[in-house]
Amino acid sequence: MSSPASSIPSVLLNTGVQMPLLGLGTYTLVDPEEVYRAVDAALDAGYRAFDSAAIYQNETALGQAFKELLPKHGLTREDVFITSKLDPEDQGEKAMEGALRSLSQLDLGYIDLYLIHWPGTEGLDVTDKRNPGNRAQSWASLEELHAQGKLKAIGVSNYTPAHMRELMQSCKVPPAVLQVEFHPRLCQTELRKVCEEYQVCFQAFSSLGTGQLVTDPVVMEVAKNCERSPAQVLLRWAVQQGVPVIPKSSNPERIKDNTRLFDFTLSDTDMDGLSALDCGHKYCPDAALVV
Repeated sequence: MSSPASSIPSVLLNTGVQMPLLGLGTYTLVDPEEVYRAVDAALDAGYRAFDSAAIYQNETALGQAFKELLPKHGLTREDVFITSKLDPEDQGEKAMEGALRSLSQLDLGYIDLYLIHWPGTEGLDVTDKRNPGNRAQSWASLEELHAQGKLKAIGVSNYTPAHMRELMQSCKVPPAVLQVEFHPRLCQTELRKVCEEYQVCFQAFSSLGTGQLVTDPVVMEVAKNCERSPAQVLLRWAVQQGVPVIPKSSNPERIKDNTRLFDFTLSDTDMDGLSALDCGHKYCPDAALVV
């Protein structure tokens, strides 16, 4: 069985590497058979980017699925872009060990993008003064593995503007990506400006507001008018701004539907109407409290 050539556009990272604008999120996908089916459906639908994390506990299952499915779809390791993230338990002096564990469990030779998952440290209070030092130590470990070619690009997730500025003042290698919650109710204007200033790719997670935005009346009206699903409208709102998205699903039909983002355009009126929903609302844990 051969997969269709991917028609998903990419964004250029500051490493010179292209990252697809659409990837498959794998949060909550743990059962190896479910992981296999989701990856199989995604590859068939044209996905080439996949987002994992140590705390998702699916790195081993993902790695095994790729070993079996890439040949089936006529693809090689170089055809896919794999992201994973450091376990907050490993933040600080255990970061090297944690990143090497991710590399071992995926067992794909290298990881395309590896992120510090959270600015805090598991087990430490958000106000603990050790957090900044732990972040710096984690970043130094990622820089070392990046220099060795084991992590092709490195970045961060859930960082605030203050965390980003702190990192940029001390890093040897700048982050390639910042992955944060982003949707019409959380437009992240300041963070996007910081990323633009530092030439860091701003990537979205929870594009559907953990599923709650698909029933928003404004979203539903736009979807009705352009004959698309609310999920497609929310994802299109992001990618039309050049923001990569990683919607998660284990449903083959939904996985396929989520690729239909690049054959329609939202009007300026619709884009503005969706952006006007911005109220700073976060559906996911808030890192702003982490010192």
